Amino acid sequence: MGIMSFFKEAGEKLFGHKDAEAAAQQAQAAPDNAALQAAAAAANQKAGSAIEAYIAAQSLGADGLQVTFDGATSTATVAGTAADQATKEKILLCCGNVTGVAQVNDLMTVAQPADESRYHTVVRGDTLSAIAKAYYGNAGAYMKIFEANQPMLGHPDKIYPGQLLRIPA
Repeated sequence: MGIMSFFKEAGEKLFGHKDAEAAAQQAQAAPDNAALQAAAAAANQKAGSAIEAYIAAQSLGADGLQVTFDGATSTATVAGTAADQATKEKILLCCGNVTGVAQVNDLMTVAQPADESRYHTVVRGDTLSAIAKAYYGNAGAYMKIFEANQPMLGHPDKIYPGQLLRIPA
């Protein structure tokens, strides 16, 4: 799938993204300073681990799952083999719907490939019913979108601007 873009300032607050960005900027400004390089690496490691823990908390998993974070580019990179396409897409959304992540570099594979879902970025005023009406022509199909985004969505009314949602075929 490559690179997916997200709204950097929207999503779950899992780690101090401003700390990771500041450490990365300081490390870039002084590439010969080992202490600053170590601080940036530690901040990136903390962020990657926090995203992995969030994925695990959603009861999602993949063989060999690994998430890294680069504070300089606000990019999460995820690798591993998901059992199916839906699980892969949910893992990618978990990585990207995190405050401080602007992009997700998808290096994942799927054991049982299937067609990819479409995606919708939530804007102010959106509801799952309105999104379902736009994609399926039927507002009552909102539960299909809700179920496709579980467990990240806890309630059909709890979506927020900037959030990226899976829209299954």
